[in-house]
Amino acid sequence: MYDKIECEIFGLSSSPSTGNAYVLLLKEVYGNRRLPIIIGQFEAQAIAMELEGMVPPRPLTHDLLKNVILNVGAAVQEIIITELKDNTFLAKIVIEMSSLTNEIDSRPSDAIALAVRTASPIYVAEKVMNIAAFTPSAE
Repeated sequence: MYDKIECEIFGLSSSPSTGNAYVLLLKEVYGNRRLPIIIGQFEAQAIAMELEGMVPPRPLTHDLLKNVILNVGAAVQEIIITELKDNTFLAKIVIEMSSLTNEIDSRPSDAIALAVRTASPIYVAEKVMNIAAFTPSAE
């Protein structure tokens, strides 16, 4: 499968150099490397709302997806950022239902928005971390 590293959301901020885009910063759970991912405004808002415990008056798209998964008796096992291809990150949502596992292609931002709603672990493939992550310098 994948040599993968568990990560957590370390930060989310707007990026003046990328227009309306945001930078989602992941950090290794058992290490110091950081992985910056440029995401769209709507996905950033969806992630931030969940992290801050804000409940929208009607379900957002990621809430809908979570509800569909749960209502059919499935569970999100994990999400994995699997590749960096042509400067674009690729991800998979791993869903388990009736002891069957299925990987669904996803944008990392959508996968992470779902992961924060389902308390699912976030992983990054080792090869992606080796290419795109950085270690912050000591202050």
